Parts: sequence; C-alpha cells; structure tokens
Amino acid sequence: MVSFKKVFDFYIRSSIHVALSVYALVRMTHFMFNISDEQVMANFAFFGTIVGYNFVKYDALARAQKNQMRNELKVISVLSLFALVGVGYYFFQLQSITQLVSVGVLALTLLYTLPFFPNRKNARNWAGVKIYIVALCWVGVTLVLPLVNAHVDLGLDFYLKCIQRFILVFVLILIFEILDLANDDPHLQTVPQQIGVKNTKIVGLLLLIPFYFLEFLKTNFIEKQLIINLILVAALSLFLIFANEKRSRYYTSFWVESIPIFWWLMVVFL
Repeated sequence: MVSFKKVFDFYIRSSIHVALSVYALVRMTHFMFNISDEQVMANFAFFGTIVGYNFVKYDALARAQKNQMRNELKVISVLSLFALVGVGYYFFQLQSITQLVSVGVLALTLLYTLPFFPNRKNARNWAGVKIYIVALCWVGVTLVLPLVNAHVDLGLDFYLKCIQRFILVFVLILIFEILDLANDDPHLQTVPQQIGVKNTKIVGLLLLIPFYFLEFLKTNFIEKQLIINLILVAALSLFLIFANEKRSRYYTSFWVESIPIFWWLMVVFL
C-alpha cells in the first residue's frame, strides 16, 4: 500500500504544488483587475508550470539515467507529458498576442535551462542571475499574460503590480536560497552567499515595506485588500525570519510555496 508520505512527496516533486501557487497568483491577478471568465489562462499557467518546472529539475537527470530511471521519475515524466498536452490545448484558446508573449516567457525559461551560448553554462548557473530570471518568469506568467489576454489597459496599476509581484517572488526565493546555502555551488553567487543570511533576511524584510505600501498608490485600492496584504506580509516575514539551513525541505517546498495559495484563498473567503 502506498503511504501518505510517498503520495505527498510525489505531489511536491512532480511540481503540482508549485503549479497551484502559480494558478493562485493568476487568479489573484484576475481578482485585482476585475477579469472574469479567464479559466483558460489559469489552466494554461497551471499545466505550463508543471511542464516547465519538471523540465528544469529533471531534464539533465533523465538524460543521464536513460536506462535506469527511477519509477517515480518515470511517473513524473508521464505526468509532464499529459501536462504538455494540456498546455497545447489551452495555448490555442489564448489570444494571438498572448501566444506571442508566452513564447517569449518560454524562451526565457529555456535560456535558464539550456546552454545556448558556446562555452557558457545555462543561465541557471550564471553568477547572481538565477533569482532575477525566476522572478521575471513568474511576473510574466502570473501577471503580464493574464492582462494581455484580457486586453486590459496596461496603465499605472499594471506597473505597480509588476513591482509588487516581483518583490513577492523575490522574497520567496530568498527563503529558498537561505535553506539551500549549504548545498548551492559557491559560484552561483546567490544573495545569501554574497551578503550572508542575516543581511539577506534584512533585505527581504525591507522589500516587504514597499510591497505593502505600493497598494496605496493604486487608482482604486480596496480597504479589505490592505488587511489581506498585511496578513500576507506578516506570514512571509515570519517564514523569512525563521529560515535557516537546518530546516526541513518541506519548509520551502510546501509551506513557503503555499503562501500564494493562502493569499488567494483569503481573497476568496474574505
């Protein structure tokens, strides 16, 4: 009999959980800009995240172990194949301009994974660059694509939300980098490697200040959203403060990645 732990681990390792986080952020974008009937965009982002993350995580491993792939990796490969079919299905339901922009995001993801330039590693291994590329990809998928697909006017609120979303994802990644400090290659030059864990936490906490107060600059902010964002900032601050190298991998791979889902659920129920 398959244990709950094995099922739970598969749920995380197969990128379903992080895909739900992306789905939640897309739905948050729909809520913030009063976009309705956009399930297609949310589903496209969900399946695309499964494909993209599994490709980034397991591409090299699958190629190196073609003849001896673990059963779990085989199942993840099958899941990713079904997700790829889902991506194709929803891709052709998007607006033409959205399809073009999504190809640009895909190119950025491939740049992150594959070594396009001679004698150069992929962007994932470029010193100090990883966190910015990942944050930009998340902003593109969870904010830019939904608004472009809905033909929303990209005015002041759009640029404010881009900054907020980038900060949110950037701080989430900082927590990952703190926990991965002992295992990361020193040449990656992650933020904790460059400035230390304490200063990384300070930077993250300081970034949450503009994240919160940028909400006041929106043309029509909702008071209830200010309360929800305050709860989000408090939760994110606690996760950042208590982050350290000795924490369980579930600290980031489940709990930290649950923060966008928690944020969206607060909006749904409050």
